[in-house]
Amino acid sequence: MNTPVRKAPGGPSPVRAEWGRSVEATLSAVPGIRRAKTDAAVVFALTDFLSEDECDMLMATIDAGRRKSTLLTATNDPNFRTSDSCDLDRWHPLLQPIDEKIAHLLGIPPEHGETMQGQRYAPGQQFRAHNDYFNENEPYWASMAVQGGQRTWTAMVYLNEVEQGGATWFPQAGVRFNPRPGMLVAWNNMNADGSPNLATLHEGMAVVEGTKYIITKWFREGPWTPTIEP
Repeated sequence: MNTPVRKAPGGPSPVRAEWGRSVEATLSAVPGIRRAKTDAAVVFALTDFLSEDECDMLMATIDAGRRKSTLLTATNDPNFRTSDSCDLDRWHPLLQPIDEKIAHLLGIPPEHGETMQGQRYAPGQQFRAHNDYFNENEPYWASMAVQGGQRTWTAMVYLNEVEQGGATWFPQAGVRFNPRPGMLVAWNNMNADGSPNLATLHEGMAVVEGTKYIITKWFREGPWTPTIEP
């Protein structure tokens, strides 16, 4: 019996490879930042990236606008992603400085960034293991390709402490982060050659006690938004 051969989610790309090199160099020079001890993926963490007031404001905004989280592709697992999400208005006077602060930290033009998204996890809610890059063999890729293309870097910020559970786990890279208010975690979704890195598989582990709030911002290889408000 022949075992089906799975297609790679994408091939090498000089453009994505350069984004990997440039952002890695930029982040490596940030005072106080630390790089995760793994060769499987490029992952950084920076404590106290956002202030307590900024975290409080973001949590209130997420609570006010949250909806059930969605997926780009269908799954037969009803418990795959059970959190609530909120798309944050990048032009709001309180949100735009945070949105652009993340872009500037990574050294990526803000117009390459997708809309910043907030997520809320109540007890028992989770996001099972997944990758942030787009699978270029999926039907959705045609529309993503003309909307900035592949996702290169992901930046995520924890907004509060969680009494129990809610860690972000990279099982293949062997890295785990526990929620810490204001801490930013950023990783390159690509390999050194610009192809999607399977080892960036990560999971938002179920919250056991408390509520978890985060914001996530994904960056594309090309511009995703205009540089000024329409």
